[in-house]
Amino acid sequence: MFAGMIGLNLPTPVTPLTSLRGFGLEEYGVSLDMKRDDLIHPFISGNKWRKLKYLLDDARSQQKRVLVTFGGAWSNHLLATACAGALFGFGTIGFVRGDEKVSNPLLAMCRMYGMELRFVDRGRYRNKRMLFDELTAEELYFVDEGGYAAGALAGCAEVVQELTTEYDHIFCACGTGTTLAGLSLGLQRAGCSTQLHGVPVLAGGEFIAENIRELYTDAVFQLHTDYHFGGYAKTKPELLQFIRTFCSQTGILIEPVYTGKLCYAVLDLIRAGNFERGSKILILHTGGMTGIMGMHELFCN
Repeated sequence: MFAGMIGLNLPTPVTPLTSLRGFGLEEYGVSLDMKRDDLIHPFISGNKWRKLKYLLDDARSQQKRVLVTFGGAWSNHLLATACAGALFGFGTIGFVRGDEKVSNPLLAMCRMYGMELRFVDRGRYRNKRMLFDELTAEELYFVDEGGYAAGALAGCAEVVQELTTEYDHIFCACGTGTTLAGLSLGLQRAGCSTQLHGVPVLAGGEFIAENIRELYTDAVFQLHTDYHFGGYAKTKPELLQFIRTFCSQTGILIEPVYTGKLCYAVLDLIRAGNFERGSKILILHTGGMTGIMGMHELFCN
């Protein structure tokens, strides 16, 4: 899909919209669509591609040759960066958070794409800039965990440009807040009156508001912080059952870390009567499905 596009201004395929039916939506008189950014690429999917897109442009314009980034042992971002590096001619180094070396299918794929993995304990991992600076070489380009960067906003803002209708509400899951900040930028550039909503996937997700405003001071949004199910990568039986039902009824794969919590939150808010009849609501599927491999045992029973 992207072969031969090395250089600046890398294009993003326009991803389709899927109308979601069932789940009692007709009772509440709202329409619910999902933008399928998970279909951008098997491994550089969703907001991973949108955040990396202009960072890759910037790295190439500075004549940097190696992308250096960070993540946990099941990080979708690590794999996306490894794949993007191989596809667009960059070397990649990934610092993996953890006290001991681990082996899993996702990290194996990172290595297959040529990423050099460096395992660091959690204490040292907190200072990512220090880890980067220790590498010293001038050809290196810093990519923060999860692609958190002001330079990533433009790619996320392009979601709005791709929409052919104006929605009353747009929802996305939040880890670092980069995607939500970019969506706010896109909505304001387009002059849309759409209300923007974020669903933090970490406990105490209120801090994401500060992250968002560090990236884009004029961001306008609402956070729904009660759907973390215990914290990042934490889950509960009701969330797992919801994901099973959603996947089996829609044919769309979601997972417990991001999109599962997002979809649960949106449907719960609809059922609680938070939206006027006739409201048009959009869910942004931000991809990153490979991390579900680390949680597959939760769905074995």
